[in-house]
Amino acid sequence: MTGRAVRHLPPTKLRRGHLADLDALLAIEHAVFTTDILSRRSFRRFLTGRNATAIVAEHGGKVAGYALVLYPPHSKLARLYSIAVAPHSGQRGVGPLLLAAAEEAARRRHRHAMRLEVHEHNTRAIARYEKSGYRLFGRRRDYYDDHADALRFEKPLIPEPRRRPKVSPAPTDSAARIGFHGAYLGRRSRQSI
Repeated sequence: MTGRAVRHLPPTKLRRGHLADLDALLAIEHAVFTTDILSRRSFRRFLTGRNATAIVAEHGGKVAGYALVLYPPHSKLARLYSIAVAPHSGQRGVGPLLLAAAEEAARRRHRHAMRLEVHEHNTRAIARYEKSGYRLFGRRRDYYDDHADALRFEKPLIPEPRRRPKVSPAPTDSAARIGFHGAYLGRRSRQSI
């Protein structure tokens, strides 16, 4: 220990976003992103829409970050549309908490996988997604306002069913069999090959 008193940080609380959060969400948006900034109107739509979940992280009553998850109709996929952590909340684990909460919200909506796009130069976010189990599956050229590409990632949200090995039925005496190297093994003549 360094002799400095260990400062206990208030726990991060996660909750559903409300219209009262609009100003704080916009402030985070403008502090974190330089292109493709969400508008007040977009945030309002996401906060009140049926096909979206807005998750807000709080530290001591102050908004520390958010995640927006969209649920396309007639799909088993969810889309992490946006996630941001306020600069004053960095290094507190808010990002991974929001990501996990977004995945859980999608599971509750019975979505099988979460997809997202990330700026090709956002190495910190890419590392976080890969560490959280997301796998690169595509690229969208000239996707962002700065003409950069978006890398597309996906993570399964439900375990894939285990595949049972196919078991052949036990041969009967009356069944003809093909043995090693394709040799015919007749009904009563079992030859060793």
